[in-house]
Amino acid sequence: MKIKIYTDGACVGNPGPGGWAAIILTEGNKKEIFGGKKLTTNNRMELTAAIKALEYCVEKEGKQPSLKQIEIYTDSTYVKEGITVWINTWEKNNWKTADKKNVKNVDLWKKLKELVKSKQIEWNWIKSHSKNPMNDLVDELAKKATPI
Repeated sequence: MKIKIYTDGACVGNPGPGGWAAIILTEGNKKEIFGGKKLTTNNRMELTAAIKALEYCVEKEGKQPSLKQIEIYTDSTYVKEGITVWINTWEKNNWKTADKKNVKNVDLWKKLKELVKSKQIEWNWIKSHSKNPMNDLVDELAKKATPI
């Protein structure tokens, strides 16, 4: 079974209060999950949305072990490029960037890497506010989840 996931994060100020949301689509079913933090950053909320969606899938795997092929749609190039391109180099370089600075949000990157290792995930970047109904909805949910 293939799962489609749309994720988004929002922040009022950066740092500031933020929200995350994910929409998980499986065989005609739609599950919306979301949450927020009083003090965070937009990038942390973007990463949290992907993590929470994958954790939800892992939770369901006991009942449906075929939940392994996943398409994730994010409007965050930080998340998409981070998990598909940069993460292996960061890890090899002891979680340092190319200019020898500490990787930000390393706790979340490590958690995300652990969640993706046993899955077939296709990461897709989608332009924000591009009139994609699911992306628009997940954006709205992330904003509503922001505790302001």
